[in-house]
Amino acid sequence: MERTLLPGKPYPLGATSSPQGTNFALYSENATAVKVCFFDEAGKQVDCIALKERTAFVWHGLVRHIKPGQRYGFRVDGPWEPEKGLRFNASKLLVDPYAKALAGEVDWKAPIFPYDIESGDDTKKCGKDSADGVPKSIVIDSTFDWGSDCPPQTPIADSIIYEMHVRGFSKNNPEVPENLRGTYAGLAHDASIGYLKKLGITAVELLPVHHFIDEGDLIDKGLRDYWGYNTLGYFAPMSRYSSSGDDGEQVLEFKQMVKRLHQEGIEVILDVVYNHTCEGNEKGPMLSMKGVDNTTYYRTLQDNPRYYMDYTGTGNTLNAYNPQVLKLIMDSLRYWVSEMHVDGFRFDLASTLARELHDVNKLGAFFDTIHQDPTLADVKLIAEPWDVGDGGYQVGNFPVLWGEWNGKYRDTVRRFWKGDSGQLSEFAYRFTGSSDLYQGDGRTPAASINFITAHDGFTLCDLVSYNEKHNEANGDNNQDGANDNDSWNMGAEGPTDDANINNLRERQTRNFLATLMLSQGVPMLAGGDEFSRSQRGNNNCYCQDNELTWYDWKLDDSRKRLLEFTAKLIALRKEHPNLHRRRFFQDRQIRGSVVRDVAWYGTDGNELSDETWGEGWNRSLAVMLNGKTLGVMDEDGHQVFDDSFLIIVNAADQGVEYMLPEPPNGVPWKQVLDTENIDDPFSEAEVAEKVIVGGRAVRVYSDCGEHVGQAEKHRPAKTL
Repeated sequence: MERTLLPGKPYPLGATSSPQGTNFALYSENATAVKVCFFDEAGKQVDCIALKERTAFVWHGLVRHIKPGQRYGFRVDGPWEPEKGLRFNASKLLVDPYAKALAGEVDWKAPIFPYDIESGDDTKKCGKDSADGVPKSIVIDSTFDWGSDCPPQTPIADSIIYEMHVRGFSKNNPEVPENLRGTYAGLAHDASIGYLKKLGITAVELLPVHHFIDEGDLIDKGLRDYWGYNTLGYFAPMSRYSSSGDDGEQVLEFKQMVKRLHQEGIEVILDVVYNHTCEGNEKGPMLSMKGVDNTTYYRTLQDNPRYYMDYTGTGNTLNAYNPQVLKLIMDSLRYWVSEMHVDGFRFDLASTLARELHDVNKLGAFFDTIHQDPTLADVKLIAEPWDVGDGGYQVGNFPVLWGEWNGKYRDTVRRFWKGDSGQLSEFAYRFTGSSDLYQGDGRTPAASINFITAHDGFTLCDLVSYNEKHNEANGDNNQDGANDNDSWNMGAEGPTDDANINNLRERQTRNFLATLMLSQGVPMLAGGDEFSRSQRGNNNCYCQDNELTWYDWKLDDSRKRLLEFTAKLIALRKEHPNLHRRRFFQDRQIRGSVVRDVAWYGTDGNELSDETWGEGWNRSLAVMLNGKTLGVMDEDGHQVFDDSFLIIVNAADQGVEYMLPEPPNGVPWKQVLDTENIDDPFSEAEVAEKVIVGGRAVRVYSDCGEHVGQAEKHRPAKTL
């Protein structure tokens, strides 16, 4: 069929289908010619048409008779001057940076490198056609019946975030049909959603689902990229997670997943990687933006543009201060919100995006642009506040609308429960929302995304089971992954039959989970920690797409107990606004009383002195949270009150006797949680004036809300 070319339009970028055909638009400032090439299902090129129109550096044209499902790619010509950073090579097929779907895998044996790979000279141009080794972009049909889909819009302060992997979560779940396991449809299945609801999750944070590729050296080792931090397409959902096909069906399946999760009140947050791409440095392949316009899309060294700036440790850094690249990022974010209905983003190595020249600038163009965008006004924005460059560690320094992965929280809580000395004061800051990091710039405790474990590092089970990493399966002689984990194996490296060690590990696991769920801020639970998922000591499973990372749903009695414990712990947190306050503690006195909104106590029942805070040997303390001092109103204008809590944490290896302080409202304390009681941790009990808190244990007491007037007693905190 003859392909008629019409002028088309320069916007929107990418491929846009209509009854007249498909409009193609590609930005390239330095190109001299652009062609759009079409392929059949077998991967054979069947046509190639030069785009004649060029408007504001956008090459565009509307091609008649091109319909959804059509596979295509670009060929871009221009100067080959590597010493100036220009690497145009029309023999290389390029993925559309705005492609909404991708089909096929990268073939590393094909000539996908723009230079002579045999000589290794990246300045010597390779003229071989790479089409057989490059994924093909897909023209999609964007229509979808969202029906009455309504984003849950859970207030961030009330959120329980569950970091998970689409494939690993359901891959081994026998309650999910086999053909759906490890896919978007598997996550949307009733068994998956029922589990998340029973656990109490309000939001899933998905490891990268932007289309990514497997690195060549991993394939050579019989491995492949699992985490997904190797992005090729910022608009395309990963086709590997589709159960229905990769010619656009992955887009439909992703939308169906989001719609189903929303129906059950669960939000979808995406882990996004706008700091680098899969094309690497000057020795890397040419798959997309490197060939479209290298110096536009990537940051090169000012004095030697042949080479790349690398703040990410991956070879390249996206040029986010270039207006066109910033537009690409913003277009991508808006697309996932407007067209895919996601509820938020976690930005990988977010400090990289803030770098305009070299220094991290929290008021940089990227943040300014996001903050004024109405499409993103209601979505959750979470930063991983560091990168690998100088000055990249920026915990506490992001703008007011952002939440942050609180790395200081993780490190402090690990060290405290390991028994390190001198952690008491730091622990108190982290436990109460990290006011030292976030209070001074207009943020609330919800700016602190608290986590103890995440995809990168030990699982919680391994954190209490291994002193050292065991990454031999990755093929790098155990040289990869972090060496400093603040872990403790309790006396045996890995699994053991020692009942005392196993009992201590169970208790320590509960201590971590209790600390996470009782801390002010927003808890992020790493998927599988709730039932003691292990990776056998591997703390860098980025390349392990196998039984090592897939969730094991065959739970023994111990793991079932932990799962039940976690669900009840989450329910306790969600039930009580005093455990997830919207404002920082002010240390205020209430109605002239000596009882404050928060107070810290020692074993004698008296408030801790300055000297006690500085005692390095002290590994135990109590904190009182007054339920009458929340300082918020519900939607009807009524003050919100809650139970008061007394929380005692004891990281010492021996039990500690405490004289309990007077309850703030004169109602006797009742015990509501004891992590030392493995079999029945939530059994309620009356208590005497003195109690003994077991070694390495958390004890929680409540006045059970009996001080609250009948009108307010069961009134929950609501969105402000």
